[in-house]
Amino acid sequence: MTGKVAILMGSDSDLEIMKEACEALKEFGIDYDIQVLSAHRSPELVSEFVKNAKAKGYRVLIAGAGGAAHLAGICAAHTTLPVIGVPIASTPLNGFDALLATVQMPAGIPVATTAIGKAGARNAGILAAQILGIGDKSVEEKLIQFKKKLAESVRAKNENLKQSI
Repeated sequence: MTGKVAILMGSDSDLEIMKEACEALKEFGIDYDIQVLSAHRSPELVSEFVKNAKAKGYRVLIAGAGGAAHLAGICAAHTTLPVIGVPIASTPLNGFDALLATVQMPAGIPVATTAIGKAGARNAGILAAQILGIGDKSVEEKLIQFKKKLAESVRAKNENLKQSI
């Protein structure tokens, strides 16, 4: 394996969503760590973790947060590693606030942003696998098989639909 992924979340209440990223990474055989680091409640811990992430073998950071959702941006400000942001619906705005906070980064501080919620967390794990798969043939082959299974499932659904009408 060419590296591991750090999954960071602003609160432990985000775990139900961020488990999706964990599951996706497991499917591709990618090592990961997950922890709570808050951009607002523990900014020094976030900064320290991110600044040392590359030296500790991390190659991609996934940051899930709701509300003001500054976690992905603060991570991106402190590293050259790829950062994937997952907006989480944790306020009455149903994640729209988190989406805007995650996607609207200033020039020079890129954050790849996924959809709000579980689908976004799953896609973050898959995107991390795609990034790592560039340099890891084993991960790349698992991604190829994954895409084939997706296509096969659509074909099967199409056949079932034709037979039910």
